[in-house]
Amino acid sequence: MDLNQRRSLLICDRNPDIKLDYVISITGHMANPDLGGSSAIHLNYVPDKMVLKPASFGRYLDVIGTMVWGTLEEGAAAILNDINNELVARWLQLSISAPNQVHHGIDRHEVMLEDRQPNWDNIGLLSRLKLD
Repeated sequence: MDLNQRRSLLICDRNPDIKLDYVISITGHMANPDLGGSSAIHLNYVPDKMVLKPASFGRYLDVIGTMVWGTLEEGAAAILNDINNELVARWLQLSISAPNQVHHGIDRHEVMLEDRQPNWDNIGLLSRLKLD
């Protein structure tokens, strides 16, 4: 599947009120055959003009989970770039974790990426987020 086909799976709707800053959180799982299990995905974002349809994100994760990524970091960066391309959120945070204890001697391996539009900040809103 090429990049444009993959990104087309992420379907967005119009934000019902673009004047408001609010956080949308979506949590899911994707297959991770390279690591022999399933990776948890956590997406938090502050929408701008569009909001992501959760069901489309689930279908996207089904497809992206069949792809081969050299590292967890590489997969996380690809997901972040795909979402940024389709959604263009004011602020976005994505975390992905490897299946528990997949690496010898390591209990947990997680990658967290964050991006925001230039000059956007809402410290009060973001400070209320609970991070795992």
